Amino acid sequence: MSPREVIGVDFSSRPTRRKPVVVAQGLAAGPTVKLQALHCFDTLEGFGQWLKQPGPWVGGFDFPFGLPRELVEHLGWPTQWLALMRHYASLERPAIRDTFAAFCNARPVGHKFAHRATDGPAGSSTSMKWVNPPVAYMLHAGVPLLLDAGVDLPGLLDGDKARVALEAYPGLLARELIGRRSYKNDDAAKQTAERLIARKDILAALELGRTRLSLRLKLTPAQHDALIADPSGDRLDAVLCLLQAAWAAGQEHWGLPAGFDPVEGWIVGA
Repeated sequence: MSPREVIGVDFSSRPTRRKPVVVAQGLAAGPTVKLQALHCFDTLEGFGQWLKQPGPWVGGFDFPFGLPRELVEHLGWPTQWLALMRHYASLERPAIRDTFAAFCNARPVGHKFAHRATDGPAGSSTSMKWVNPPVAYMLHAGVPLLLDAGVDLPGLLDGDKARVALEAYPGLLARELIGRRSYKNDDAAKQTAERLIARKDILAALELGRTRLSLRLKLTPAQHDALIADPSGDRLDAVLCLLQAAWAAGQEHWGLPAGFDPVEGWIVGA
């Protein structure tokens, strides 16, 4: 099998120099994934322009590509994916927050949020959550960039087959490797030795290929040290998404289940 370009994206809905969008760029060949470069973008515009470059690549993106069908139908929003995404992108963030909060407030304790079918097996937060983490805003900022770049979104929207975008979730792979241990935090006061050790443990497992993906990560010593030294975990999360994209690149139908709900999308590998 010839080598394949792959990318992994740790996304921020409001990137800054301190908290950028991070893209891990690599090359997948058989069971080995070699990290080639890490790119940081402190604006959405800069990241969007990078996405428009010619491929080929297969990418794993750490933000949701859809909304819970239960929520969409309750609100009377379009149930065709492209129309739904265009409607959602037209809303301002305060309107999204107020609409979702009203939905939650009308529901019983323990069932406030609606969830996508993929959230259970992936262990992910619902894409309607606007805080901790604000994935609703990540969807709002991220999907329009993919649409504008004209990439291919398997099961959702046909685009440039040389640039394939898949929804990824680094927490899915991280939990396989270290359980519920925390390995990152943006708060300097919480950037502990325990989290540093957890990042080391994740990288050790990835470099040895000790995951169900059956892939081995190849790093230079400098790359290894840089990933461990980032207490926010953003660079490591981009690499975890890179591995998920590399796995998907070797699967039939990108490893996505047949007939997943196109309103909701699906996290690759879940």
